[in-house]
Amino acid sequence: MNRIKHIIAIASGKGGVGKSTTAVNLALALRAEGLEVGLLDADIYGPSQQKMLGIEEGVKPEQKDGQWLLPIEAHGLKTMSMGFLASERTPMVWRGPMAGGALVQMLEQTLWGELDVLVIDMPPGTGDIQLTLSQKATVAGAVIVTTPQDIALLDARKGIEMFNKVNVPILGIIENMAVHICSQCGHAEHIFGNAGGERVASDYGVELLASLPLALSIREQTDSGNPTVVAAPDSPEAGLYRDAARKVRAALEQAEGPGGVRQFPNISISDD
Repeated sequence: MNRIKHIIAIASGKGGVGKSTTAVNLALALRAEGLEVGLLDADIYGPSQQKMLGIEEGVKPEQKDGQWLLPIEAHGLKTMSMGFLASERTPMVWRGPMAGGALVQMLEQTLWGELDVLVIDMPPGTGDIQLTLSQKATVAGAVIVTTPQDIALLDARKGIEMFNKVNVPILGIIENMAVHICSQCGHAEHIFGNAGGERVASDYGVELLASLPLALSIREQTDSGNPTVVAAPDSPEAGLYRDAARKVRAALEQAEGPGGVRQFPNISISDD
């Protein structure tokens, strides 16, 4: 773990706001900026990064010395996911402590190697996984993903408040599905509301990292295993992800300061 410079959490207060899509594209955008990047799918109950990265079902991580997992590489990212350890049809019918234990195992027992950034795709909400991560690792910051409608913004605020309580800085907000542009006539319509992410960012004094459109291409590319940043690197959508990655990188470098890399705590794992 001490070979990882920064851990960032990609989180949302509720599901369905495009958090996992944002996580994979942001990780790839950071990679495109020249960083060594890992991606941990911490959504234990609903892992999706395996499909988004185009990794075939049945691919399992190799082991080393009977206790370490070797990350699976895809599009230049070092990845680990519960999706690699169970089939697509296997539900994780686990209580919170079991899910937390799975997160710790993937985080601590994966041989990540030298990483500039480890991006963690968090499950939605403010539950056990979020608390486990904040207790077991030094998280450099969190990116909150939301959509513009009031219900999503309400839950996004709860996510921000949770990270504030555990002393994890908020690196910024990414707003998904901000505007729909008709492919036939070019008319722009704010289906889910207007400037919601900007209002929340202003209320909490954090940066709005990006405002992504409701674009069919983002969904199609991610579903096919070629996320937008690698499938269409010159597209306006990929440019927005790249801009967000540059802002995140700048925030990490500023937080690091003259003292160098933040140190991770020693972690011990026991049966209880």
